[in-house]
Amino acid sequence: MNLKTLLGAGSLIALSSAVSAQDAELLVFDYPGFEDPAYHAGYVETHGDSPTFSFFGDEDEAFQKIRSGFQADVAHICAGSVTKWAESGILDAWDISKIPAYADVDSNLKGTDVGSDGPVYWIPTDFGSTAIAYNPEEVPAEDVASLDVFKNPAYAGRLTMPDNVDDAYALAYLATGVDDWTNATDEQFEAASQWLRDVHPNLRTYWVDPAELAQLLSSGEVLVSWAWNETYPTMLDEGRPIAFQRAASEGSSLWLCGYVNLAEGQGVEDKAYDYINAMLAPSSVMPLLDAGYGSANAVALNAQVGAEDLAIAGLEPLDVPLLAQMPMSNAARERQAETFELIKSGF
Repeated sequence: MNLKTLLGAGSLIALSSAVSAQDAELLVFDYPGFEDPAYHAGYVETHGDSPTFSFFGDEDEAFQKIRSGFQADVAHICAGSVTKWAESGILDAWDISKIPAYADVDSNLKGTDVGSDGPVYWIPTDFGSTAIAYNPEEVPAEDVASLDVFKNPAYAGRLTMPDNVDDAYALAYLATGVDDWTNATDEQFEAASQWLRDVHPNLRTYWVDPAELAQLLSSGEVLVSWAWNETYPTMLDEGRPIAFQRAASEGSSLWLCGYVNLAEGQGVEDKAYDYINAMLAPSSVMPLLDAGYGSANAVALNAQVGAEDLAIAGLEPLDVPLLAQMPMSNAARERQAETFELIKSGF
């Protein structure tokens, strides 16, 4: 899954090759927006400046650039990409003894496939949720009590979901009774794919970025969407009619992102650890939350953020199924990607 960002797709493309030059001894390969010094204040306090940042628009682009010889020290990727990157040989394992807050990272975000019983290639730092965003002035709450709303003919043509394979399959797996895609069977995959095929004719569009989704919802063109959590507080702040249903009977989804240690990095290794420790520090919790992200440091997050603020951000604890978008095999992810492209084309 690609990282959730408030920038539009055009902005991402424009910035994909940009470099923000600061401390030359650490190069961070990241999505635009994560260069905010407030997210890594501890690093700035220690070294007097932020690292140097280079930006990409999506993780496939970043992967290909690294495979082609681009040398960075750490990269910010989401859980769905971790297996592919680790199996490619472009990563070094992290030494978690140098990351004190690793013990405080929410265990639900670590994943058994990325180091619980072996080398740790990926350190979760930030997360968010994906659930039903809807217009409460036109859609009664009972209509979004189930993910079947996406099949409700009353909303045909006024529904949307992300143009994102991970989010789409998270929705489809939940709708067909699966809340752990890491061990999904062929039958479960086919059921989820068929659900997406059934829903496809009801969709107005597949939205690309949060700004587009906010416009679709604000204009009334779309009434119900599978959406990232930052859409909710953003539209609330603008006074737009918006509600966020994370407690549908089938559940909702959780996306998570973090940093990998690139094997060919030319920077100072200790500074890579300083950067990760700064991202997981208590001082990063509120700046991340203000941007719509939850800190993976559960101890620091729970100490600083109350239930009401978590709910406003769309990150409150739930008593329903929760599909965490954890790493899966590269073969499974490629199969999903290929099938999703066919479904969007009407096949």
